[in-house]
Amino acid sequence: MSEDPDPRAPLPADPAKYDSPRAELARARGLDAPYIAGGEDPDPETARREERFYLRILVVMVVVIVLGGFVLGILGTLLSPGGG
Repeated sequence: MSEDPDPRAPLPADPAKYDSPRAELARARGLDAPYIAGGEDPDPETARREERFYLRILVVMVVVIVLGGFVLGILGTLLSPGGG
């Protein structure tokens, strides 16, 4: 069985990535390593499509919760003794 490497150990340098656009931008900013938050997404269009889908679900959920509160409030008022 092979052992997993220590996740806290620094990764070896990748000479092929030295001239990548991320590395050049990082060196221009004075950074030691090309760390740019977010990483490299292999398929950004699929990720954007998924984010739009989840945004629509979020908007629908908010609308349902807000309208559900109004509907329950109206029903509670109509069904309460002396209401309506």
